[in-house]
Amino acid sequence: MSLANVVCIKWGTLFGPEYVNRLYSGVRRNLSRDVRFLCMTEHAEGIHPDVEILDLPAEPFHEEMNAALAVANRQGAMRKVSLFRPGLIPDLDGPILGFDLDVVITGPLDEIHDMAPGKVAMRHDWVEARRGRATGHGSVFRYDPALHPWLYETLAASPTAEVEKARGSEQRYTSTLAQEKGAFAYLPSDHVVSFKHDCLDLPPMNYFRPPRLPLNARVVCFHGRPKMPEAVAGYKGSWLRHSLPCGWLKDHWIDRARADLGEAWG
Repeated sequence: MSLANVVCIKWGTLFGPEYVNRLYSGVRRNLSRDVRFLCMTEHAEGIHPDVEILDLPAEPFHEEMNAALAVANRQGAMRKVSLFRPGLIPDLDGPILGFDLDVVITGPLDEIHDMAPGKVAMRHDWVEARRGRATGHGSVFRYDPALHPWLYETLAASPTAEVEKARGSEQRYTSTLAQEKGAFAYLPSDHVVSFKHDCLDLPPMNYFRPPRLPLNARVVCFHGRPKMPEAVAGYKGSWLRHSLPCGWLKDHWIDRARADLGEAWG
């Protein structure tokens, strides 16, 4: 069975190294093959030694891209495109499964890794789907730099135009371009779920029932609020997103990672 290539990106200091380590543990515990796990970052301190570090590059198009993003009020929003650069990962063989750091692995990942070979794969964005738009959600993404070099090259060639077209959204840029190329597939909606949309009851029941883990969920996304530490402890920042302390989240995100990697890394 082939090696699984898995990547994440950590820039700045919003997320600490424990997010990378816990994601690495969740991935390797839930794939049935050996994992090559990479993290692109300028802050490698505290990251588990089995994680391969990729330097966060200064792309030649960054200045123009960032100027366009500032107009769109989406500073930094398309930094992930650096992951798509052909030749970025030495000795790469096969596709890459990518994750944002604000996700928790809760089930087997082999089906997500293997589905729709040759395609860029993302989950349908929850809000965009309700609006009848085809945009994919960027928390989980599968691609192959050898087959999809245009994910990097298109933005690199025309940063301002592409940022304006995507309205400053990396996930809109990625999924729309892949759809235009006839190389896009949606990940199953029951495999990649949203904590706030799929795990929380609506008011007032969210005040009385703890968050639930959907039966077939493999990845839980914490886009927006609450983030994982808030959800573990219980979140009171919004009447709509109010949530009781979440035991299954602590188990999957913290306890199992510490049992796997050791207290120092989890």
